[in-house]
Amino acid sequence: MNKIKDKKQIEILVVEDNQGDFTLIQDYLEERFLSPKIIWAKNFKIAQSILVDIEFKADLVLLDLTLPDKSGRDLINHVIPLCHAVPLVILTGYSDIDFGITLLSLGVSDYLIKDELNAASLHKSVLYNIERKKTQIQLENSEKRYNDLFHLSPIPMYVFDLQTLQFLDVNVAAEMHYGYSLQEFLSMTIRDIRPIEDLPHLMESVKTLSETDPEVSKGIFRHKRKNGELIYVDIKCNTIRFQNTTCRIILANDITERFTYIEAIEKQNAILNEIAWIQSHLVRAPLSRIMGIIDAIKNQGFDSTDNEKLYEYLLISAEELDIIIGDITKKSEQIKPIPYK
Repeated sequence: MNKIKDKKQIEILVVEDNQGDFTLIQDYLEERFLSPKIIWAKNFKIAQSILVDIEFKADLVLLDLTLPDKSGRDLINHVIPLCHAVPLVILTGYSDIDFGITLLSLGVSDYLIKDELNAASLHKSVLYNIERKKTQIQLENSEKRYNDLFHLSPIPMYVFDLQTLQFLDVNVAAEMHYGYSLQEFLSMTIRDIRPIEDLPHLMESVKTLSETDPEVSKGIFRHKRKNGELIYVDIKCNTIRFQNTTCRIILANDITERFTYIEAIEKQNAILNEIAWIQSHLVRAPLSRIMGIIDAIKNQGFDSTDNEKLYEYLLISAEELDIIIGDITKKSEQIKPIPYK
């Protein structure tokens, strides 16, 4: 009964000096794959010329560990840099487990014992190692994107251990903004960038994070730069696994200028409210008295002998009003344009 062949299109480089072994491998591959493209290199020199060719796009390399011009660890150390993103599977006559672990530690994807090789095991190894290499490359690309996003971000970012509060990593923007070098940061905890009076609030926040473990948290806090300057930062953080421990990754956006601007606006609003209160309450009293005195003078006639006392009251009210107006003027002078950068 004919077995259904794998239709996956694969290209494999077989580096093997023994023609009999190569033929057997070729038969196994053709038994399981519909149309495999198999390239044969009889020694390291030929394999090297194939692997350095920029047009060569193999899915996998099968490498015999003993070649006439190079063998063993020396062979592996020369072939691995040439494979780049191509998985390397070793063909060996050794069945020693320690030897296999050594091979894997050198960067080899897998190793197959020649005496135990068959079509099924070879087919499984080829598919497994091709897919695993793809996953590995995706993971490496993901890590690179993380590193780029983290280290190249223009906004200060850092990672700290949720248990010890130790800084584990910081980006360049954080170094420049806070004034500490990477080495200084790594010897510090997040307590060192907080004013002393804010530490109880910090520890309470950390306790809450540890107990509730929210996916995302945020807030506005005060931080302290190396030169002692206090800044206001808008914090956004997530829990991540980093260096085999539970950590928080922090994005710290400095909003000191905006915070100062809002604070200045609030102060000016307070002054305006005070001026409005003075105008609606304090000004009204002397102004009402002045208007009443004027009416009294009109009713009694301008030549009345009683007007002397009314004129005195009128002067007192006018002086009181002048003082109030002077106070309003002083307060108004405190209101100046606030530039926002």
